[in-house]
Amino acid sequence: MSKRILNIVTSIKGDASFSNKLSNAILEKLKAEHNEIQVQTLDLSKTPLPYLTDLHISAIYVPAELHTEPQKDALKYSDAAVKDLLEADIIVIGVPLYNFGIPAVLKGWIDQVARAGKTFSYDENGPKGLLTDKKVFLSIASGAIFSEGPYKSYDFSESYLRTVLGFLGITDITTFRVEGTAIPDFAENALPKALASVEEFAF
Repeated sequence: MSKRILNIVTSIKGDASFSNKLSNAILEKLKAEHNEIQVQTLDLSKTPLPYLTDLHISAIYVPAELHTEPQKDALKYSDAAVKDLLEADIIVIGVPLYNFGIPAVLKGWIDQVARAGKTFSYDENGPKGLLTDKKVFLSIASGAIFSEGPYKSYDFSESYLRTVLGFLGITDITTFRVEGTAIPDFAENALPKALASVEEFAF
């Protein structure tokens, strides 16, 4: 059975990006593990989604048949992003660590896909994520080491993404890291170590 993969790029460094290189290794491993895959790449560094506006928020809570043209226009990016996410079986997200958190363009994408009635809902038991049976791979890149040691509490990328994706119903999340790329004693081996972790992982 064909697997649909949504590959989300957020780094501004293009081919030189460590998060992109790690994401590419994940994609290659997925290609080797599955007989047939379809990869859709969403490069938010080149085509970021618009940030939320009052018009966008108001349009969400108006029935579709009552939407004005401006409201339809405001929702088209969100509708497309939600559609891509709903159709994906696997999501690969490249996450360079910027100022202890995720890139603004990634937060912008999250704001567009977190839609009540589309990707989550509420009932008498509280919130319910509607995105089930999906797998996420995070490829997090950082100049310092955040997975352990004195900077561990400074990393708000993985914890945030696990929280918000879990809220949407995605709990099958695996994190790979390429870290220490700005530390002389670690930089040379940072990427090879990260690539080895992908190669050794049982997908």
